Amino acid sequence: MKNMIQDASVVLHGAVENRFYFKEVTILVPANWTKGNYSRAKTETYEKANVIIDEPNKSYGDEPYTLQYGQCGDQGQYIHLTPDFLLDDDFIKVYGKRGKVFVHEWGHLRWGLYDEYSEEQPFYRSSDGKGTLEATRCSKGIQGRYCVMSGNTCSPCKDDPTTGLPTSDCTFLPSQDTSVKQSIMSFQSLDHVTEFCSDETHNAEAPTRQNQKCGNRAALDVILKSSKDAGTPQLSTPISKQNTTIKFVQRKRRVVCLTLDVSSSMRGPRIALLRQAATLFLRTIVEDTALVGIVQFHTFPSILKSLTMIDGEESREELVGALPTNTGVYTYICDGIDEAFKVLKGDDSSTEGDELILLTDGQATDNLILCEDRVMSSGARVHTIALGPSADPKLQHFANLTGGIYFQTSDSIDSNELIDAFASLTTSDGNLTEQTIQLESAGKKTTDWFNGTFSVDWTVGKDTVITIVYEASMPKVHITSPSGESFNQSHFNHDTQIRTLSLKVQGIAKTGEWHYSLLNEHTSAQSMAITVTSRAASADVPPITVRAHMNQKSADGSKAMVVYAAVTQKGLPVIRANVTATLESDTGHKEQLPLLDNGAGADAFRDDGIYSRYFTKLNSGRYSLKVRVQNQGSAMLSAHKHSGVLYIPGYVENGNVVLNPPKPPVSQQPVEVGSFTRTATGESFVVELPPGSTGPPAFPPSKITDLRATLEGENITITWTAPGESYDQGTASRYHIGWSEDLAWLRSNFSDSHLVDPLELKPQEIGSPEQYSFLPHNLNMTNGTTIFIAVVAENADSLRSDISNIEQVVKFIPAPPPPVEEESTDVVAIAVGVSVAVLAIASAVGGFIYWKKR
Repeated sequence: MKNMIQDASVVLHGAVENRFYFKEVTILVPANWTKGNYSRAKTETYEKANVIIDEPNKSYGDEPYTLQYGQCGDQGQYIHLTPDFLLDDDFIKVYGKRGKVFVHEWGHLRWGLYDEYSEEQPFYRSSDGKGTLEATRCSKGIQGRYCVMSGNTCSPCKDDPTTGLPTSDCTFLPSQDTSVKQSIMSFQSLDHVTEFCSDETHNAEAPTRQNQKCGNRAALDVILKSSKDAGTPQLSTPISKQNTTIKFVQRKRRVVCLTLDVSSSMRGPRIALLRQAATLFLRTIVEDTALVGIVQFHTFPSILKSLTMIDGEESREELVGALPTNTGVYTYICDGIDEAFKVLKGDDSSTEGDELILLTDGQATDNLILCEDRVMSSGARVHTIALGPSADPKLQHFANLTGGIYFQTSDSIDSNELIDAFASLTTSDGNLTEQTIQLESAGKKTTDWFNGTFSVDWTVGKDTVITIVYEASMPKVHITSPSGESFNQSHFNHDTQIRTLSLKVQGIAKTGEWHYSLLNEHTSAQSMAITVTSRAASADVPPITVRAHMNQKSADGSKAMVVYAAVTQKGLPVIRANVTATLESDTGHKEQLPLLDNGAGADAFRDDGIYSRYFTKLNSGRYSLKVRVQNQGSAMLSAHKHSGVLYIPGYVENGNVVLNPPKPPVSQQPVEVGSFTRTATGESFVVELPPGSTGPPAFPPSKITDLRATLEGENITITWTAPGESYDQGTASRYHIGWSEDLAWLRSNFSDSHLVDPLELKPQEIGSPEQYSFLPHNLNMTNGTTIFIAVVAENADSLRSDISNIEQVVKFIPAPPPPVEEESTDVVAIAVGVSVAVLAIASAVGGFIYWKKR
């Protein structure tokens, strides 16, 4: 790993015109590693990893890949490598030197680049007027041979008479004998390839994802103008491997202090709600072996419980019993933080790597800026929870400074937001089987029944706990399991002080649909809420998980935000589920958005398990984010992959074809997952529109990203997915279709291209399939004629979308095949073993790497 990162730093520096290198990398090793001396981890966590080294993903095997689902130029989520990829040198022949492979993936992760090859469209006909066959690549300077491989024989490819392209058994084998240097996003395995494609070398017409997602722009152009690092100047000094510093850190166990506001504004319902939410955290969320302390603050801070190890029910109840019951007057937050640091030092005289969960409902009486430096230098992560609309706005700043999480929560029981925030404060070393999973979170204020269902699926069921909280008096409870077993309030543990009912299901909970009914028997309406948590049923089967987040933590209305929900089972996407996001602000604005996995609008890829939607109805306020996932039988585990380092089956060296070992097969068959439910809470975010704004800003339709075109005779048929009126909300008003024989002209001068206005084509509802056919007028289509097509959508306010991805069609008339004998080329076969055994588990964060040994 160390050699790979240092090699990558040198390659990176040269690939981006001497602008970047890796200055410092921190490697986080597992808590159970005993060999070696490691510094103490601070804010480095598995969850925030930029690079994860883990078991092979079933879709990719040992192939490196990056989880990426943003727009062009947006940062990805993480790079995934396997232990075998790092340890088995046989993979160097297949994928190239590890340093260059890492730079390829860094292009995805850091700069939002996409692959410059295509396994779906490996060949195309160029626009040179001859319809010359080209392999999909960047740059076109990379030469090679078209082969149909049969054993050790390379036979000439044959064209499909329908498409004019080679048949599916044809492959392009690049040559190692040229000096072309581009592109790392295409053929990083070639020895001479060391650069990204620039404007001068970019192959803008190849059907690559880079062209589709980035408007046919060169990778280097995106890096220098549209990425997080746009505008970075060149470095004047040379870079070597020694310029990269690598350090190793380790986190032993979780140490956390609840730091709770008990000022006068917390009196009454709020302190009761605090106790209900903190109790759930202490009883069911925080992990065994963790150290937990409790501090309260008002005019003065006080320690309610020093660090206590979670080692069973007794220690958990001891902590619950220490939760605050009374309130004071003022809100001295800095004093509370300082007292919490004293508690956190109780185990080893240090706060580095520890956690502080800070909850408050009001403005600080003191000045939070005065303790900002102490918080930063503590090395602790500060998670902040703003209860109600009046909590201090600097809470988000503290969380951002320390790598913590910020939550904005309502003070109503039926929203269940405070409980959701505490339930989300889990931690993980990558072993999801030990993590608490939230199956259900719902609430209601009613004078009558509150009914609902949740599902226990085959991946969970251990330590299943049903928690019910209420406002005034205990409701009548009726719960039915899938086997017909019934539970009522007498089966629950009833804590009258905190108005909480809890039931821990014995053994492994029955799989299937559970039904619950709560009857309010109070004399007036009251709020009730239910939360269901569980863990993996088996240590060998990771659970289905949901991660919800926004694409940014704040917005000013200049552009729409995007909601994401990743539904996966250990990296495998769960597709065709029903996913709904609820966004609610402290000012009362509430939006429910069905999230889509259709590869259109905000969604990058169809069926990748990432469900997304634009959030366009922006109003000023602090928003909470909650996602609910349901499946009644249609959802499936998909093994389809969407990116990755290109596997090269062989090369041309000195005129001979040299074969690589065959790529190990991976499963491509989807698997049904059955009925399941999940609830996930994402980090809160802030919207602050410019002064004087009277409502949400106006947005155009979203860019069409899945345009496809076919040519039959001289008739062009195009298909795409309908955008909305405001990005992917509502329905657009009309479409404009443009075409040209010049790709660059169409990109830059769409309005002056040959326009087709299909007035008879009325846009359909967002997400609907659209189709239109037309004849290019005043064009004599001959053999080799190439036409580029794009579409723009327009809404009722005459706002137009960005130009779509550009598709092309080529008029190709195949010549009669000459009666020649088939020739064969000598092939040198290299037999090497490709290991797929799992040696270790590891991960990297930001500039740090984490290892976990089985």
